[in-house]
Amino acid sequence: MLSGIVCRTPTRKVSPSGVPHCQFMLEHHSVQQEAGFSRKAWCRVPVVVSGKHLPNIIHHITIGAQITVQGFISNHQGSNGLSKMVLHAEQIDLMDSRG
Repeated sequence: MLSGIVCRTPTRKVSPSGVPHCQFMLEHHSVQQEAGFSRKAWCRVPVVVSGKHLPNIIHHITIGAQITVQGFISNHQGSNGLSKMVLHAEQIDLMDSRG
């Protein structure tokens, strides 16, 4: 599970077999405890959403949206041959930013 802000415009595509895909970048900031000390944590993680089970939430994913993503991490190899870690979303929750 990872929470953060969508920081790059999502790309939406449909595969030749009709499966919808949405890809975006999630930026996470938090303070974590490690060895008894507070440590700032920060990362940007690419997220992939695939399948027809999340079509309504996909339309609400825009730059600046605060979300929580649950899923699994996998390795993707790009066309340039470089590998990167990608979070495959199985559940996405929009966080209420109105406080």
